Amino acid sequence: MAAPFINPSFSSSSSSSFSSAIATATATAPKLHPSSSSSRQTPSVPPPSFSLASPPLAKLSVDIIEAGFPTASSYDFVAVKAIALEVGNAIDPHSYIPVICGLSRCNEKDILTAWDAVRFARRPRIHTFIATSGIHMQYKLKKSKQEVIDIARRMVAFAWSLGCDDVEFSPEDAGRSEREFLYEILGEVIKAGATTLNIPDTVGITMPEEFGKLIADIKVNTPGIENVIISTHCHNDLGLSTANTIAGACAGARQVEVTINGIGERAGNASLEEVVMALKCKGGSILGGLYTGINTRHIIMTSKMVEGYSDLYVQPHKAIVGANAFAHESGIHQDGMLKHTGTYEIISPDDIGHERTNEVGIVLGKLRHFIIVAEHMFSITNADIRALVSDEVSCGTLGLSTATVKLISADGKELIACAVGTGPVDSAYKAVDLIVKVPAMLLEYSMAAFTEDIDAIATTQVLIRDKNNHMSTLALTGETIHQTFSGTGSSMDIAVSSVRAYIGALNKMFVSWS
Repeated sequence: MAAPFINPSFSSSSSSSFSSAIATATATAPKLHPSSSSSRQTPSVPPPSFSLASPPLAKLSVDIIEAGFPTASSYDFVAVKAIALEVGNAIDPHSYIPVICGLSRCNEKDILTAWDAVRFARRPRIHTFIATSGIHMQYKLKKSKQEVIDIARRMVAFAWSLGCDDVEFSPEDAGRSEREFLYEILGEVIKAGATTLNIPDTVGITMPEEFGKLIADIKVNTPGIENVIISTHCHNDLGLSTANTIAGACAGARQVEVTINGIGERAGNASLEEVVMALKCKGGSILGGLYTGINTRHIIMTSKMVEGYSDLYVQPHKAIVGANAFAHESGIHQDGMLKHTGTYEIISPDDIGHERTNEVGIVLGKLRHFIIVAEHMFSITNADIRALVSDEVSCGTLGLSTATVKLISADGKELIACAVGTGPVDSAYKAVDLIVKVPAMLLEYSMAAFTEDIDAIATTQVLIRDKNNHMSTLALTGETIHQTFSGTGSSMDIAVSSVRAYIGALNKMFVSWS
């Protein structure tokens, strides 16, 4: 008997989630959306940015790319259509073509818009959803159980009527829905033509044992379930999304929806890299032979790319792809690593395409200067400690900071300006403002170093909005908001890094206006 196979899928949209699937014949892979869990993320990262990410993401060999929520905005529609046309028609040497999926609510307008966006792909799919938990039906939908069943059944049939023979259905907030009602509505949408049933733990409330039992119960009690693929979609509110996803797969799900770096609503979604590598490490021994078709050597590259497009930094201690995931600082650990890397590493960095600065990831010298000096002192006072830690470094106190900035316009013309400010970044930004002549307000500024030593690369992230108060309207809610734009830049020079981030945000603002 062949081992169960898990196929990955990818998606991009304003709801910010990836899907990767476990499937016998079909499966879902990472699903990438610009995150809508943060008010600064959705308006500041136009979905077309993510359409650029899809071709490299296809190198992961994800089976399904849930490319976005086409009705959310014109940006989303254009991005999903571009992915359907380009990635959805590209054939690699192994004849691999991903499914391109569009997300929609259970109404005709959403479904028709989703179909218009994905129908150009060789393997198009519509994913439609409606809430099924008591709290959602009562307070959000204000509809009865029978009304919800009727809508779900009718909309799945409507998707089929458009010519789409691959329809995924999700009962939103399934983790808090009544079991008998779930079995009933799932059975009805199967009759209407659903080919994949996605079971979401929308609010991340279930425990692994609970979620595994939910999948197992659905598999046993839903009429016609043998003819469809069961999928999982787990959120990370309690830090259990990866565990719940694996529990669902072990219970019979053959598609798992995940995201690169675990990005997504609120605390994020199940992380593709965590699920895939957990199955690679333990799938053959204690997880029933589960495995995926993911090309793991592209994980780091994809993670960095998504980090760049989304402006969502990966925390250093993030499993698999964090900067410290393969770094060893403890002396005991370093001793073991020098003798055999298997003493403290369960995964080879090469398996995920990770390149580290030395052979065994040993980190030295974090407080080396402090320790060396302290060892030669008879006693150490508080003043000594402050001096040793700060090294008595002062900067920017002897005069005004001046910056000269040279930019190249779209027509190749050199534009130069000089400005004085309170520091190198402030003066550089004022010089840029003199050139572009667009009043922008800096809302957020942050900088971090993601490499080691004195020549570390500084990465800057900024968030801006124009001072002329341009507004945008959210398609889903009709709410009018100030449009914000993010930018990221990297350089060994902090001023250059900062200017690159600022220019990136300004360019997004100009593109939005055009």
